Amino acid sequence: MWEHDFEVARLTDQECDVCARLRLTERGENPNLVAELSTGYVVLGDDQYIRGYTVLICKHHATELFDLEPDFRAKFLEEMVLTAQAVANVFQAEKMHYELLGIGRGVHMHWHLFPRHAGDTPQPGPVWLTPKSILHGPDAQVSDSQRQAWIQALREEIKRLQAERQVF
Repeated sequence: MWEHDFEVARLTDQECDVCARLRLTERGENPNLVAELSTGYVVLGDDQYIRGYTVLICKHHATELFDLEPDFRAKFLEEMVLTAQAVANVFQAEKMHYELLGIGRGVHMHWHLFPRHAGDTPQPGPVWLTPKSILHGPDAQVSDSQRQAWIQALREEIKRLQAERQVF
């Protein structure tokens, strides 16, 4: 049986943008923090063109799911599903889109979770087909009070789902 040597690695802020964001979150300096889970941090996306766009940042710097120790990987996937369900519930998603991307200085695993609705982008398909000027433009900005209300609603729904799943 093949075994992978698992290391809890972190890269410098200059090497990995996601590791830099992870450290910011650990220091309590990420205003978009929703919740800390055992394998990662749930944060509301900086831009909200797709209302409810949420990211789950893995606590360990790894590029691929198969780079993670099997028990940690299973828990990471379980917590991603829990987060996605919370996002879907809070934002009444018609369909969830899940993306585990990374290239350049962002190869650190992080899930992009999008609660989708018919007609929410100028053309059907992945969110990333929408021009960056729209995804990050004025329509993607929300007030601090709205952002905090969404963060609180997601936090409460995650806690509710966690409690529900522990009742077997």
